[in-house]
Amino acid sequence: MSFFGFGQSAEIDIVLNDAETRKKAEHKSEDGRKDKYFLFYDGETVSGKVNVTLKYPGKRLEHNGIKIEFIGQIELYYDRGNHHEFVSLVKDLARPGELTQSQTFDFEFTHVEKPYEAYTGQNVKLRYFLRATVSRRLNDISKELDIVVHTLSTYPELNSSIKMEVGIEDCLHIEFEYNKSKYHLKDVIVGKIYFLLVRIKIRHMEIDIIKRETTGTGPNVYHENDTIAKYEIMDGAPVRGESIPIRLFLAGYEMTPTMRDINKKFSVRYYLNLVLIDEEERRYFKQQEITLWRKGDIVRKSMSHQAAIASQRFEGSSNPERTTNQNSEEDS
Repeated sequence: MSFFGFGQSAEIDIVLNDAETRKKAEHKSEDGRKDKYFLFYDGETVSGKVNVTLKYPGKRLEHNGIKIEFIGQIELYYDRGNHHEFVSLVKDLARPGELTQSQTFDFEFTHVEKPYEAYTGQNVKLRYFLRATVSRRLNDISKELDIVVHTLSTYPELNSSIKMEVGIEDCLHIEFEYNKSKYHLKDVIVGKIYFLLVRIKIRHMEIDIIKRETTGTGPNVYHENDTIAKYEIMDGAPVRGESIPIRLFLAGYEMTPTMRDINKKFSVRYYLNLVLIDEEERRYFKQQEITLWRKGDIVRKSMSHQAAIASQRFEGSSNPERTTNQNSEEDS
């Protein structure tokens, strides 16, 4: 209750029309807590009801109009006062007047454009929400309802393998190969590492998945690196001619699709980082960017079967690109 008796004399509630059937998705908030929100995709209609409930029946509520907004916005944590809106839609529900009893208003935003994935990072937040407002002369009454948006992609036409070398002259020469450069979020990374020359004693080798969040422009650019996964390849010294297989399942890790230059405000990129540590604790590493994408929910084969297919494509196919595309069509 505010001073002078000007408390909120009504409560607002936003209810989606398909709330009982619409799927929910977990999403991390700024404080790291995970909550479930209604899940939407680009182009879907957002419709529902706004319930305005008077706290004191029989007492009228004067207002300057009732409206609902659908907003997509980006907030940079170092610039918290400014919200950058990339979607802003408004529906007027009632003209200025008065309410003498509780009332329900229908709303519909048809085929709403939702171009980006909802995201909460170290320095930036991209969110979508509905906001209903009863405008008043002294204090507006408002209520927000957050939703989550996922962006779906189709299978990439070009998905070449990655081949790279790590070397120290006359001491170490390693080749490593990954079966492709673009992976969906439930994919399996399959690869091989070949030791062509080993004259230093390697104690440990691992692959890290690193997420790099870049925010801002010009002098206000911030980079945040976060190690999402560590995958131990070997523990002990390899010998010349040895080859070590890699099989890394992505489904167990919290990742988003790759996001490049979102509304000219931020990017999220992922890298595979090959790390070698010798007996004197010196570290050697090579980094390679990969692209992550989200595909729609379909009936999938088991993960072990996925891994077997990926391994066959990588090791035994005379035409890997064609095989990959065929298998994708079969999976879908």
